[in-house]
Amino acid sequence: MTVGEALRAVAARIGRLEAEVLLSYLLGCARGALSLQPDMAVDAGRFEAMLARREAGEPLAYIVGEREFWSLAFRVTPDVLIPRPDSETLVEAALEGDFGRVLDLGTGSGALLLACLHERGAASGLGVDASLAALDVARGNAAALGLGHRADFQLGDWGAGLDERFDLIVCNPPYVEAGAILSVEVRDFEPASALFAGVDGLDDYRTLVPQLPGLMAPGGRAVLEIGWTQAEAVLALAGAAGLLGEVRRDLAGRDRALVLRAAGA
Repeated sequence: MTVGEALRAVAARIGRLEAEVLLSYLLGCARGALSLQPDMAVDAGRFEAMLARREAGEPLAYIVGEREFWSLAFRVTPDVLIPRPDSETLVEAALEGDFGRVLDLGTGSGALLLACLHERGAASGLGVDASLAALDVARGNAAALGLGHRADFQLGDWGAGLDERFDLIVCNPPYVEAGAILSVEVRDFEPASALFAGVDGLDDYRTLVPQLPGLMAPGGRAVLEIGWTQAEAVLALAGAAGLLGEVRRDLAGRDRALVLRAAGA
């Protein structure tokens, strides 16, 4: 089978774009090279195995083991949530101010922390996660991006036990309601522990938000991702913890992040 034959045969099954992504991964070349070398040989058996995984609903990012976020390449495995473009709203909000030390709670792949450090060459940070497997992925990403000397990672339960204060805290906690209707890609393949947070999707905010004042340096900020209907509820939790917040919206115009500061800061 050649590249041209493969694309003609499977475009109707998964779409040409995804077929090109799989082929370029399989062949170890850029997508643009496929059109320039349509007679390049393809291992039909390996390609069919990848197609079967995609048709079963497995996310493309897990099949190829990579997802771009903030124009950076991140390794992803089923142990971590796949970074979404909407989460770049958090990085944009983080970059609105200065920071030297960054804390990423529930770091997963490390995407939020490492994107922030990539933009601020003098900054350093700590990523915390409850999953050892996720921490391994994050450490690998830090090393691959040349940020391993500025990023540390440790096992933890949100901010419990941390005695350092940070200029910037970023966090994309689980916020999906139990029983929510999700796509097969998300429901069956991404880690449930990174998605679901009780009946109303707020369980982790109830634990996390009261910890924030004790983790913020003077003048510090916390940037939290939220579900698009959750701003009012999470702002109420923040207010009870002595924090004031502002909403940031994603490219679709939906509430996506809260920027929190200590009242009076």
